[in-house]
Amino acid sequence: PAQIRRLSLETMVAEADEAVHGTIVASRCFRLDDPLDGPELYYTTLTIQGRTLSSGTPLTIDVTFRGGFVSPTEGVFNSEAPAADDVRVGREVVAFYAWTDDFGAGLATNALVAAHGGLYRAASGPRGTTILGRGEGYAVRANLRVDELEGALRRLYATKPRR
Repeated sequence: PAQIRRLSLETMVAEADEAVHGTIVASRCFRLDDPLDGPELYYTTLTIQGRTLSSGTPLTIDVTFRGGFVSPTEGVFNSEAPAADDVRVGREVVAFYAWTDDFGAGLATNALVAAHGGLYRAASGPRGTTILGRGEGYAVRANLRVDELEGALRRLYATKPRR
């Protein structure tokens, strides 16, 4: 059953393997059919090039969410997927992700944690890059400079047991 969960930054870190800050350099949608999970399962994978926010390590990673279109007429909207403008190639983002061995149809991937709640847009300004908060109940509820978010995540990930 579907449920709406409120996520603090601490809760997000507990669920996410890592957070990456970078630029979406590629996006692809694909379809899987599975005898157990069903036909016509659509997924979108974003390739994000940037760095981890827990250590600053350079990273290029694929992060996947449910939904998307392989053509203008074939695909599926997913109310929990990020907005199309949030995931366009060239967009600067922060994404929280966690590895899963089966995201559906046997797909092993780094899944976007909390669907659209795990992706945040970034905006550059005169005081540096700001991560755009999404409001009460989201892990990043208010706008934060990327260095502030990075500091908070480094502290949280330093105390998190690794899987």
